[in-house]
This record gives sequence, C-alpha cells and structure tokens, in this order.
Amino acid sequence: MSRLEAAANVVLRVPALALLDVLYRWDAAAVAELLRPRPGEGLRGDALLRPRALWGASCVGHVLCVVLLVLPVRSLVRLYLHLLTALLLCAGHQRASDFVRHELQRGSQGAVYSDVAEFGRFATALAGQLCICILCALLMRTRQAWLFAAPLLPVLARLCGFPLHALPVANTFAAILTSMEVLYVLGSHVLVPFRLAAAACREVLQATELYRLLALGVSLWSQLSVPLLFLVFWLVLFSLRLSSFLVSSGSPVAQQGLLFVLLSSVAECCSTPYSLVGLTFTVSYLALGVLNLCKFYLLGFGAFQNGNVMHRGVTEGVTLLLLALQTGLLDLQVLQRTFLLSIILFIVVTSTLQSMIEIADPIVLALGASRNRSLWKHFRGVSMCLFLLVFPCFMAYKIAHFFHLDFWLLILVSSCMLTSLQVMGTLFIYALFVVELLQDTPLERMDEIIYCVNAVSRVLEFLVALCVVAYGTWESLFGEWSWMGASVIIIHSYFNVWLRAQSGWKSFLLRREAAKKINSLPRATRGQLRDHNDVCAICFQ
Repeated sequence: MSRLEAAANVVLRVPALALLDVLYRWDAAAVAELLRPRPGEGLRGDALLRPRALWGASCVGHVLCVVLLVLPVRSLVRLYLHLLTALLLCAGHQRASDFVRHELQRGSQGAVYSDVAEFGRFATALAGQLCICILCALLMRTRQAWLFAAPLLPVLARLCGFPLHALPVANTFAAILTSMEVLYVLGSHVLVPFRLAAAACREVLQATELYRLLALGVSLWSQLSVPLLFLVFWLVLFSLRLSSFLVSSGSPVAQQGLLFVLLSSVAECCSTPYSLVGLTFTVSYLALGVLNLCKFYLLGFGAFQNGNVMHRGVTEGVTLLLLALQTGLLDLQVLQRTFLLSIILFIVVTSTLQSMIEIADPIVLALGASRNRSLWKHFRGVSMCLFLLVFPCFMAYKIAHFFHLDFWLLILVSSCMLTSLQVMGTLFIYALFVVELLQDTPLERMDEIIYCVNAVSRVLEFLVALCVVAYGTWESLFGEWSWMGASVIIIHSYFNVWLRAQSGWKSFLLRREAAKKINSLPRATRGQLRDHNDVCAICFQ
C-alpha cells in the first residue's frame, strides 16, 4: 500500500467515525420530546410515530456508518467521488437557479450579446457551468461530459433567446433530469453493499475456528489502521474544540488560562466511547514519541535498532483507558471530568517518567562504567537524569498545591518521590564510576559501596510506601472508611510493602552468605602475588 493510499485509508474513514460519535451523543427521546405537538395542537398520526421513527433512523445511521467504516479503500474512494460529483451537480443547479432569478429581476428581453455588462454576467455563468461539467467528467473518469450538462439548460435557453418566463421551466426540467440520472446511478449500485456484506459474511463463516477469528480480527485491525484512524479522529475533534475556546475569548473557560483551556478541551473530547478510545490512542502515540525522543537524546540514531516492546506507549494508553472506565469518566459533567482527567493524566505522565527511567538507568550506568570520555555523551545522560529528578518533584508540588491532601493524593505524590529516589541512586552510582574513571587505581570495595547505595535507595522507597500505608490506615480508621480505600490499602501493602520487604531481606541474606563464602577463602600474600605474576583466578590475566 502506497503512502497516498494509506493516508486515504485513514482520512476517508474519519467522517464515518465522526458520525458514529454524533449519533452516540444524539438523544432520540429528547429530540422526540422537542418534536411532540403542544397542547391544543391536536395529535397527528405522524407525531405518534416520531419517537419510533427517530430510534429507527438512529439504528439505520449506526449500521450505515459501520458499513462505511469497514468498506475497502477503493470502494471508499469511488463512494466519495460519487458524493463529490453529486455536490458539484447541486452547486451547478444552485448557480443556475441564481442565474434565472437574476434574469427575472432584471427583466431584460434582448439578446445577451447586445449589452456588454449583461454579456459578461452570462459568460461568467456559462464558464462556471462548463467547469462543473468538466470536473464531474474528470471525477467519474468519462469523456461524456454531456451527462453532467443538465445545469447548463437555463443558460443555453437564455443564449437561444427564450422568453424569460421559460427559464424557470428549463431550470425545473434540468433538475428533474439530474434527479433521474442520480436515481439511475443509485439503482445500478443498490446491490453493491449487499454483495460486500455477503462477501464479509462468507469470510466470517469460513473462519469458524478461534485462531482464524483472531487472524481475521488482526487483519481488519491492520487494514483499517485502527490506531491511526482514532488518532486522526480525536486530533480533529480536539482542534475544533480548542479553536472554539480560543475564538470565544470572552467565555469563562478561556479566561482561566491556557492549561485549563487545554484540559477543558480534552475533557470535552472524551465524552463518548469513541472519543475516549481516540484519546487512548493519542496518549499512546504521545508517550511513544516522548520515549523515542528520550532514546534519541541519549543514544542518537542507534537507539532505534533494538526497541523494547514495553516502551511503545501501550502501558500509558491502557492505564488511561482503565482509569477512565473505573472512575466513570464518561458520566461526569464537563467541570468534574476536567479535574478527574487532570489526575488521570498525572498518573499517565508518572508512568511515562518511570519508563524514561527504565531507559536512562542502564544507559547512564553503562556510560560511567565503560570509561567513555566523551563529554557530550556524559552531559546528555546527566541532564536527562537531572530532568527526571526535578520534574517529578515539580509535578508533586503542583498537584499538592491544587488539591487537598488525602490518601489518594498521597499515593500520587509518593509515586513522584519514588521516581526521584530511583534517579538519585542512579546518579550516585554514576558518580562513583566517574570518580573511579578519573583515578589511576580502582576504588577498594567498589562492589560493596554500590550495593550499599542500592540498599539505601530501596530502604527509602520502602519507607515511602510504608508511610503511605500508615497514612491510609489512619485515615480509614479515624476518617472516612470505604471498601475501595481498604482494598487499595491492602493491595498497596502487599505489593509495595510486603513484597519489597521480602525481596530486600532475601537480597540481604544472599549478599551476607556470599560475603561469608568470599571471606572464607584465603587471601594471597605479596610473595604469592609476586611469584604468580598477579594472575587473576577468573580471567587468568
């Protein structure tokens, strides 16, 4: 698939997805209530059918949008070409109606070439209709441009000297002729959707086994470019909403600052399941871009040769989707949704920072241990670590400044503190490597020092998690108690306290046992080292 065809495959499906979003927002019962006749007007037969007719129209609209969404790209192109041709014909008939109305208003009965001004207006109308005929013929890929020349009839009638009262008749005849052509085209293609649906049903029936159904789903996912489709759809929706906020500078939202405007625009664009899925894919792509930028900053173009599957932004997108579904984001009002979405995005950003630490930590430590003296590489690694040290603290300060401190907020702040603690441990070990690099002889007991630094970092992380559990327990006992809060405390205690303590204690025991075994070995004397030329027992060098 070429790039142009791939772009068309995404762009041409966006209107169908936008219509599905509009149909989801459309409340048929509310519209039927508005269309219900007022007291005293009497009940009409069509009024009784309006609610059912609206629900039926909504169902038909959903089916048509789904069919339009899954059409092959070549069928989509043909459909849009036919729609564009129909719009051009409508524009041609509108121009013809305007021409007839202006001629009737002027009331000139003479030939069009008798007056220069009138001939100029006639030439303009004729040139416009000819351009429409040529464009329609190009879109339909036919040389028979006369098939689209029906809007020319009133203009040609004026040229031939027909009386003015005959021009509306010619215009009506031209509209009827075009309508008959449109009906003929619709009738000749009425079986195309059924043929496509039958082919799709045959393909689904053939895929009776589970793995074939999965293969069919993966194939449709790839052919429809679902992530890019929802990304483009949400970006268009967000751009329209943001532009409306920025244009209406007198609105209360626009006066709250740029950050609040952005959050309000995002909250407005996640009020339906379709827009929420679009926001999920948008966050995934943004996280992927940030992580790739982090890799490129640290390693250059060589960072993209072996990519980690966990650093593709999927975790951030899934986190946002699960939190939105768990908290009922779609059912909230706009203002409540804005504040809740700010907290969810804070968690997503924290997850992204954690992924950046997982990328930067081995690179920075390897840079310090490899005796690389490139100042630019060291600057990039250290600056990235400093950013990951300062930015989580700034985020924790901001969210603590805007919201009242409670158990949930403490969990968010503690995640930022853990991120900064991990970066501090990485920077300290890197500094030890650099100090060893600058010295002529290696540092004694370097391995023990690094182990102590890691142990202190893990102990501080354990203490932070323990403080969170203690505060949550105190708040549950003496404050507001809930099953949700108790379950979070239990899960947090198990994963972040008990498992951390168990893992740290096992590591300490293994380290102590290894130290005992090493200390039980005899140490070489200076004479033995001189006699054996100081040969290492492991690498024999």
